Amino acid sequence: MGRGDIKTKKGKIFAGSFGKKRAAKPVKKVVAPVKKKAAAKKKA
Repeated sequence: MGRGDIKTKKGKIFAGSFGKKRAAKPVKKVVAPVKKKAAAKKKA
């Protein structure tokens, strides 16, 4: 394990490749906006 091991992060950096262990860009979680339900008005 080390620079020669392509399965590790250090090996990916040394080889200059990207994969699951070393993603090209950090993945940002997208949060969908929560829809508010309109209050139902009842006539008396």
